[in-house]
Amino acid sequence: MADEGPVVLCVVGSLQPGSATSVCLAHLAGLLVQAGVRTNLLDLARSPLPIFLPEGAAATPGYQQVKSQVTQADVLVLGTPDYHGCMSGALKNLLDYFWAELAGRLVVPLVVSNEKGLTVLDQIRTVARQCYAWALPYGVSVAEKEDIKAGTIVGDALRRRLDMVARDIRVYGALLAAQRRADLAGSDPGFLARYRSG
Repeated sequence: MADEGPVVLCVVGSLQPGSATSVCLAHLAGLLVQAGVRTNLLDLARSPLPIFLPEGAAATPGYQQVKSQVTQADVLVLGTPDYHGCMSGALKNLLDYFWAELAGRLVVPLVVSNEKGLTVLDQIRTVARQCYAWALPYGVSVAEKEDIKAGTIVGDALRRRLDMVARDIRVYGALLAAQRRADLAGSDPGFLARYRSG
């Protein structure tokens, strides 16, 4: 397996300008870029997709651009506010479009919540499992009122958590990305054999 770093896509699932979700993901993306990881940011407020309809989804405006970002990624950091114990509609809509593309990739949940966001973290892990993706065994939970002031992260515990997740994305993202590429290129009867071209 080639020692090649992962490509990371940080998805901002909040449509609120200057949201805590976007602040956290921008910070995490900065940590990854500083470490030499190719990282993209997909802000669903700036790249919205209409409500998913199975018929004609590929003709949806913006679909090809977003699909390109998703398929190039080895790791998807899925950031969302906690809406009534659920992920945002914008993030769920993205997953309705691109569920099949998650297979074999690493998914990292990040949730902004007035509580701990545990049900949302569990939902994102469930989506990863159902779509045959890998998920980190932990997520990042952000308490907006304590952790973020004036668009800046002020919580030391959150900073340490983001440092930890950036490290684990680099390490486990690279391992899984290399294995995914090997499985797609190989002939072994692993799960990803069904995704081989030809």
